[in-house]
Amino acid sequence: MVDIPLSALEVAVVQAGAAAVETLRDTVDFAQHLEHLGYRRIWYAEHHHSPAIGAFPPVVLIAHAAASTRTVRLGSGGVLAPHHAPLLLAEQFATLAALHPDRVDLGIGRGPGTFDEAIARALRRGADPTTDAEYRNDISATLAHLMDDQVALGPLPEPWLLASSTAGATLAAELGLPVAVAHHIRPDNTGPLLERYRAAFTPSRWCEQPRVLVCVETVCAETEEEAAWRAGPMDVVKAGLLKGASEKPFPTPAQAAAHHFTPQEEEALAAFRAQQARGTPGTVVRRLRELAVSTGADELMLTAPVHDLRDRLNSFELVKRHYEATAAP
Repeated sequence: MVDIPLSALEVAVVQAGAAAVETLRDTVDFAQHLEHLGYRRIWYAEHHHSPAIGAFPPVVLIAHAAASTRTVRLGSGGVLAPHHAPLLLAEQFATLAALHPDRVDLGIGRGPGTFDEAIARALRRGADPTTDAEYRNDISATLAHLMDDQVALGPLPEPWLLASSTAGATLAAELGLPVAVAHHIRPDNTGPLLERYRAAFTPSRWCEQPRVLVCVETVCAETEEEAAWRAGPMDVVKAGLLKGASEKPFPTPAQAAAHHFTPQEEEALAAFRAQQARGTPGTVVRRLRELAVSTGADELMLTAPVHDLRDRLNSFELVKRHYEATAAP
């Protein structure tokens, strides 16, 4: 197996006790550091009204990071189609692609980007959640607008469809789009999703054959204990979401270490961790390679929901260094 490229998903975690503007300023340091390390692309997720994640529009973060970097690809992972007019999405990303040729990705997803139903409805201007047919029409319209001579200003952005279910995989296959798999959210769906995508894929001008990116939660440190310490805050957040609690601020590692998990939460978190990549560099890289083989991924995207920027950057650095230093089997 040849080593496949590594990329990164930035979810802009707002540290406990910090202002969101501090997280926003950190995004440039993050992009520059990962470009220096040789990561292929950085994507930014769309979130709204969250006490733990900054509500920074991906299109703005892409423009900001692109002005401060030279080679790394930048994109949305994803921009959420139900909240945006297809023509506006096409215009925004076509403009970014014209300003930064061959560096811009348009990753499109469907989720609400919030756990607050009132905010989700406000984003939809009071409308009900989008239907399958409406979502398909939005994606098709966005792609059509990208081909419009009045919109396309030069090299086009590279479109991707985000998927966490077989329904999303089916749509990506029908439209002939590369698929970005949210393994870091619904790992149990990854196998059936990819089987469906590859079986139903139809070539298009965007993609001649199935192309798969798999996003995996990855937390790396020099020791297993330090990796668990860094990952602790996200465990607390996940445990809350599992029991339907309202989203809380992202805790510090010390706060997370003092948190009491129920036996049911411990069991669910252990099952989730087993499908991600956490631990020392050797453990993490071995797990990433196993995942690449089992999914047939063309690229892995790592997301590291770690409290401190320095620890997050160190996690990405340890993974990249060990990945390059050890040959794939």
